[in-house]
Amino acid sequence: MRLARPDGSPVRVLVVDDEVNIAELLAMALRYEGWEVQMAHTGTDAVAVARTTRPDAIVLDIMLPDLDGLEVLRRVRADTPEVPVLFLTARDAVEDRVAGLTAGGDDYVTKPFSLEEVVARLRALMRRAGTAAQPEDRNVIVVGDLTLDEDSREVHRGGQEITLTATEFELLRFLMRNPRRVLSKAQILDRVWQYDFGGQANVVELYISYLRKKVDAGREPMIHTMRGAGYVLKPAP
Repeated sequence: MRLARPDGSPVRVLVVDDEVNIAELLAMALRYEGWEVQMAHTGTDAVAVARTTRPDAIVLDIMLPDLDGLEVLRRVRADTPEVPVLFLTARDAVEDRVAGLTAGGDDYVTKPFSLEEVVARLRALMRRAGTAAQPEDRNVIVVGDLTLDEDSREVHRGGQEITLTATEFELLRFLMRNPRRVLSKAQILDRVWQYDFGGQANVVELYISYLRKKVDAGREPMIHTMRGAGYVLKPAP
């Protein structure tokens, strides 16, 4: 079941880790959940990003190059006292764990960790905090006024039903699971068709055009071409 904010928009998570590879790996896993993810690699940046994006949850490394995670938490909580925080640390000493939780952290994961564990802990924290819920207890993806029900395979935009073929549905689902993220033709081919078309990558262009005629026809466009990069789906302004 996918989590969403009360208004149906994707939940927002801030990932803070000075190890860029770890931050990017976490961000990729969380985006696959359909969540919007921001990253920061220093404590100072984390505080600034948190103030501007108002995340629904924060994954926070305790060991940072400038401010430590406990100080970041203190400053963030001064602005958003209710935001759930999941601490990451390479240290597993009991006193470190107690210090993190005493400072106001909601949960604690020790490196090395599994991505599945981090996702599960975050889902539990956001449900507990009431910042996110499962829309109608169904597998429903919502981006702007566009909804896709993974169980009934029904798609609606602005309350109007849109009929899609099986391949169109899979393509739209992949775009909607990654809102505001530019997806390359190669990524789309690999995820939707599950094999490499070689020189026939124009099949993606063809199916994007099919989707546009059904999803964007007569409306503000949601599917955009990023020349030389791929395609992105985002809420209409």
